[in-house]
Amino acid sequence: MNARDCGAIALAKAVETAYQNGQTDYTMEPLARVDENGKPIGKIQNGDSVIFCCRRGEREIELTEAFTDSEFAPFEREYMPDLDFVIMTMYHDKFKDLPIAFAPEKVVKPLAQVIAEAGLTQFHCAESEKYAHVTFFFNGGENQPFPGETDLKIPSPKGIPFDQKPELSLPEVSVKVMEAVDEGYHFILTNFANGDVIGHTSSREAKLEACHVISDTVAKVAEYARDHGYVVCVTADHGNIETLYTPEGKPHVAHTSNLVPFIVLDPKRREVRLREGGRAGDVSPTLLKILGLKQPIEMTGSPIIENEAFENDKVMLIILDGWGFGSADENDAIYLADTAEWDRLLAQYPYTKLRASGEDVGLQAGKPGNSEAGHSNLGAGRVVLQDDVRMDNAIQDGSFRTNPVFLQAIQRAKETGHDLHLLAYLTHKSSHGCIDYPLMLTEMAEGVTVWLHIIFDGRSTPPGSAPELLRELEEKLNEIGRGTVVDGVGRGIVLDRDGNYEKIRRAYECLVLGKGVQYR
Repeated sequence: MNARDCGAIALAKAVETAYQNGQTDYTMEPLARVDENGKPIGKIQNGDSVIFCCRRGEREIELTEAFTDSEFAPFEREYMPDLDFVIMTMYHDKFKDLPIAFAPEKVVKPLAQVIAEAGLTQFHCAESEKYAHVTFFFNGGENQPFPGETDLKIPSPKGIPFDQKPELSLPEVSVKVMEAVDEGYHFILTNFANGDVIGHTSSREAKLEACHVISDTVAKVAEYARDHGYVVCVTADHGNIETLYTPEGKPHVAHTSNLVPFIVLDPKRREVRLREGGRAGDVSPTLLKILGLKQPIEMTGSPIIENEAFENDKVMLIILDGWGFGSADENDAIYLADTAEWDRLLAQYPYTKLRASGEDVGLQAGKPGNSEAGHSNLGAGRVVLQDDVRMDNAIQDGSFRTNPVFLQAIQRAKETGHDLHLLAYLTHKSSHGCIDYPLMLTEMAEGVTVWLHIIFDGRSTPPGSAPELLRELEEKLNEIGRGTVVDGVGRGIVLDRDGNYEKIRRAYECLVLGKGVQYR
């Protein structure tokens, strides 16, 4: 039996051409396959079924809006009222009426809720690249602020590659956080995004500069808050920027499993005793202890501070996104950069190291941490089982194949004679998803025409690896005997989370109209 044309090889060749024109996997402009007459193939039409095979959250919102919101306004498009649009998880409560394959595990009594119920005020601030993490994820999947909570989003830089501005919007974030200190909030939460955002780039120079900026800024903000009566805790959600190169000598652009810091600055200069062996879920119990609030039974973490003297203190939590303890050698960006202020904090204030990866944050054993897992664990005060574990467990125990939402979408396509479209994330392992999901759905969709729309990663995958992954996908689809790849677009375009709907428009029009760079 001859191998059929599954479309993945054709897309791989188009990607290789795009590389020659300066494109990258992450920012790959839409590529759309056409037939011999120049007509786009496999486009999404009203009445079809679509399964968005990404699971993470904030990056899927804008495209989902474009397909499902009848009052969508950011760009002109024809609303498809009979489109069956399935999402993997409920990444925003505005989508609660959509078919959701894996209903959310709502965190009960996250830190922000406990603070609110005590009648205290709180301030959450981050730039837009990480704003969802100090709100939705930290607050246990809650989209609305709790009573007494003020949230502030500072726009991340737009229109330029992030590695050209390694400071990002951290100067603006730091100003607003120090203003919140002056206003006297009981709890202040902030995220410094640079370690993760710049850590995902290939630029050594940008990483070293980002480390320098973070070092100076965290010392300035932390000591300002301390001088104004706040107990300040500095930690991280996972590692990233500290590792410069892979064992093969290529730029390291992914998360790590390294331990992360937990530093305490005490305005009363008490002799702070910190226990060892903690993890991210122990941070909220620690903050409640400082605030003098009772830890709810839902929080199963244990305070990191062993002192009993802390009570009724105001507290600030600074989360350094993607900032782990590295190898302290030529492969460690934090070690190599001018981080004198960071070194001084470690020397001058008590600190310990926390686990923020694998099973300690509800991920698969050995898997690097990520921002969503990190922030949900930090805010929940316990280990929160992550979506990838729930889904992987479903694949292993067979319940993925019997998931009623998936089966209903497939059956609907079969009964109506319409097609099934899978928005497929091209990676073997990422916090956003993996290619296993669309492959299994393709296996399940017997008797249905299946089109795969590829989302290139460029973060958890090595730069330039998309063609090889596509060739692997071609083999898998041939084994299954159905499923055809018809287009592809970079994650930085289709999974925008910064309100840049011009990017979403380009992706949407590729999926629906076949617009973009066309190939055969």
